[in-house]
Amino acid sequence: MKRATKIFLIVAACILASCASAPVLPENISSAELIQRGQEAVDAGRYTQAIQYFQAILDRFPGDLPMICNAEYEIAHTYYKQKKYGQARQELHALLSRYEGEDAELLPPHFKRLAEILLDTIGDDPAAGTGET
Repeated sequence: MKRATKIFLIVAACILASCASAPVLPENISSAELIQRGQEAVDAGRYTQAIQYFQAILDRFPGDLPMICNAEYEIAHTYYKQKKYGQARQELHALLSRYEGEDAELLPPHFKRLAEILLDTIGDDPAAGTGET
């Protein structure tokens, strides 16, 4: 009986811990507010939570190309802050590929430039990119 109680308590603690780390995202939250909350989470070192905010923009506002670029850049920058350079590089390349598509003229140019700067900082060497931009 004691073993079952211990297992139950461990499972309950894991469930509670996972619920506490996921942000609650109201359905009516704006894309601008999601960006703001994501940036605040990055500033506080809550990187997983930040990526969830930025990913919500991609999921909820697929037609808002400027916000999509913003969110994709923020995701890449969040990976960079975590020193996950491979993931950051992958996200930056995906963002830059948008600027080669047919909708390129509709996209804000500053995210392209920011992505290029961050990509130059990271470089192609997986160990590179330790400096802040």
